[in-house]
Amino acid sequence: MLAPRGWCELVAETLAIGPCTSVAFGAPSLGTEAAPDGFDFVRTFVPASDDSAELRTEITAALARLAQATGAGELKRLAPQFKPLPPEDYANSWKKSWKAFRVAGLCVIAPWSTATPRAGEKVMRLEPGGAFGSGRHATTRTCLRVVIERVRGAERVLDAGSGSGILGVAAAMCGARVVIGFDLDPVAAVHANELARNNGVADRCRFVTAGFESLAEVAPFDVVIANINADVIQAHAHDLRRVLAIGGWFAFSGCPVNRVPDTRRAIESAGFAIEEERVRGRWHTFVGR
Repeated sequence: MLAPRGWCELVAETLAIGPCTSVAFGAPSLGTEAAPDGFDFVRTFVPASDDSAELRTEITAALARLAQATGAGELKRLAPQFKPLPPEDYANSWKKSWKAFRVAGLCVIAPWSTATPRAGEKVMRLEPGGAFGSGRHATTRTCLRVVIERVRGAERVLDAGSGSGILGVAAAMCGARVVIGFDLDPVAAVHANELARNNGVADRCRFVTAGFESLAEVAPFDVVIANINADVIQAHAHDLRRVLAIGGWFAFSGCPVNRVPDTRRAIESAGFAIEEERVRGRWHTFVGR
């Protein structure tokens, strides 16, 4: 189906119903006409044995509820199409359309990619997919840019809710002396530590399975990064403030436009000074000291 850019991630989450556990973006084939300006393709997949009229009705109803809940007029025109797919090795065929991407002089390349980095670029080799996506999400790209612009070298960096570890590893590649990352998902630390090893910064990175209770043992930090749910930022803003050293800086993302006032208020109430808000699509990133 076609979805407005800026809403694609939320549409993808809405499509993840029951057996629909995998979502992809972009044209379904090389022969597909390009999406209209301002739109992109969002696709989910379900085994033929689980397909049913009831599931299709549930998907359509979920999209209607999304439009109603957000009040976004452009979402009222979402029209899912249901098509059978020919036999294919879908576990690996998506790799054919995955492309390297660049952020502020950092080139992110998959291990199988044949892309050629440009002169002077830092190269991060990232295994996309799995539990943590491709690194292309608007909040990830914005945080990457902030890290690349602001990390000067020798900092102690905290990556709260580290996921794949892409932000912490990027900080280490930019010269951070120590990077500590934590995530409640037990799979996250495995992926993040592997990413650090694959990019030659494992000696400066440590990713663990833990929550905010672990912060007291490793504080203080010169930099605190948190690309997580806005509700979590609001709930733990004071915890993050306590571990940020005086004069240090922060970047908090994962905040959709409808949660901006509450999230901004929580950040400022915790004692942070917001210097800028970067907006990409419907996502806001708060940066300050």
